[in-house]
Amino acid sequence: MSEFALSKNLDSKFDDTVARLPEALASEGFGVLTQIDVQSVFAQKLNQPFRRYRIFGACNPKLAHQALSSNLLAGIMIPCNVILWERDDGTTTIAAVDPVQTPAAKAEPAIADLAKDVLARLERVFKMFS
Repeated sequence: MSEFALSKNLDSKFDDTVARLPEALASEGFGVLTQIDVQSVFAQKLNQPFRRYRIFGACNPKLAHQALSSNLLAGIMIPCNVILWERDDGTTTIAAVDPVQTPAAKAEPAIADLAKDVLARLERVFKMFS
């Protein structure tokens, strides 16, 4: 794990992880608002190959409401991106920003408390992929 991200190498295949992630996020109150297939975008827009890589824009409405009620600038952190990529051996890495390490969480106590909650939820999601 880097100092700003949660990251976990999984034994599961990419397609299996892509299929399971929305349900895992839902179990912690997150819905998937967006899903970007980066490999496809790069192929279409740049005519460049890239590994299989997805960005899921996840949002927990209750926590988002609390964050925005505390500070409207918190919207720059919503949705919370959870990323997946296929490693060279065919297995998958899952990662997300560590919300506790964001400048907003470090600057504002109300956001810091929410960030701790989001972090705990994301850690539980990641554990579902053991």
